[in-house]
Amino acid sequence: MRSRGFRKKSRGVLTKKPRQRGLQPLGRLLHKYGDGEKVVVKLDPSTHKGMPHARYHGRVGIVEERRGRAYVIRIDEGGKTRELMIRPEHLTPLKEG
Repeated sequence: MRSRGFRKKSRGVLTKKPRQRGLQPLGRLLHKYGDGEKVVVKLDPSTHKGMPHARYHGRVGIVEERRGRAYVIRIDEGGKTRELMIRPEHLTPLKEG
């Protein structure tokens, strides 16, 4: 019987290319997001804490609030609204235009 865990079918999303392995630059980690700002969920496989499910990789959400070190992100998915708690390592600001 095959595994049906939290990370199933996510090998491509949760793998870094050889020259990008290791920790990421601090700018992405220290960026402050304001309420109502649009962000892209971009999973960083080198940091496991505060990582959302792989199905949200590439999705655009709206910052609701900051809660501790994480942000509460609202994502519309299939007619429903999800609220995810995601740490800033897994977020990037949306580039409009």
